[in-house]
Amino acid sequence: MDYHHDRFEDFSLMVYKDESLFALLPANRKLMTLYSHQGLSYGGLLLKDDADFNSVLEGFKSVLQFLKTLSIEELQLKLVPKHYHQLPSDEMDYLLFILKAELVRRDITSTIDCSNRQKITSSNRKRGLKKAIKNELKVKEVNGFAEFWNHILIPNLKAKHNTKPVHTLEEIELLKAKFPKQIRQFNVYNNNDVVAGVTIFETKTVAHAQYISANEQKQELGSLDILFDQLINTTYKNKRYFDFGISNENQGKQINKGLLSWKESFGAQAMVHDHYTIKTKDVERLDAVLI
Repeated sequence: MDYHHDRFEDFSLMVYKDESLFALLPANRKLMTLYSHQGLSYGGLLLKDDADFNSVLEGFKSVLQFLKTLSIEELQLKLVPKHYHQLPSDEMDYLLFILKAELVRRDITSTIDCSNRQKITSSNRKRGLKKAIKNELKVKEVNGFAEFWNHILIPNLKAKHNTKPVHTLEEIELLKAKFPKQIRQFNVYNNNDVVAGVTIFETKTVAHAQYISANEQKQELGSLDILFDQLINTTYKNKRYFDFGISNENQGKQINKGLLSWKESFGAQAMVHDHYTIKTKDVERLDAVLI
């Protein structure tokens, strides 16, 4: 998270049990509120594999008590989506219930369970793949990001939304250097010209499409169809989940219908990503949980 140092006041916490690191809470602070780090897509309390319920209870209680002593009144917590868990881990869901935490945002992320893939029935996807094969498009994994960033992603975001990628070219290259196996770039070429691409962030269980973009000829060429056909059915066929990301707008209250339908046409289905507000003064509610 070093590249975010100029945007956020980092206030990440480490929780120890018997002098051994037990949990992490990536976070940043704004005045009297602590946020699950706003430079990350998801957060929450990150736990060791052998964490039991009582340890999670005591660990999270200690976090809230610590924040309370600093006069930090609220914790804005975004949970780790369930499909990113490597083991069953719903302790936090239960503690949020006891704390009467307020659910302030719920996004849906479109996800394919690769061990139980739905058959693609969309005629658009089948037709697009045939176009791509006819046009002899090629999908290649590349080491660099400049081609995709400068010729596809940045121009598209500027033209359609008057915005920029969350990561600059320099930032994504820095992340790639630090995590070479977890961040991968796949481009689609028509002859030698890049026409589409996707930036993938990988975990042990999930391949997440962080950036997806194609040029104006995507419908005629079928560029995204051949790209995701290869990723889902070949490159990541043994990954547990393939995640297209969210289609939400307006703090989770609305969904981009066209974008959602496009993701679902590949067989993706909805999983939620929840955001909560916790009042640190309510930490006392955790005292009576275990009897």
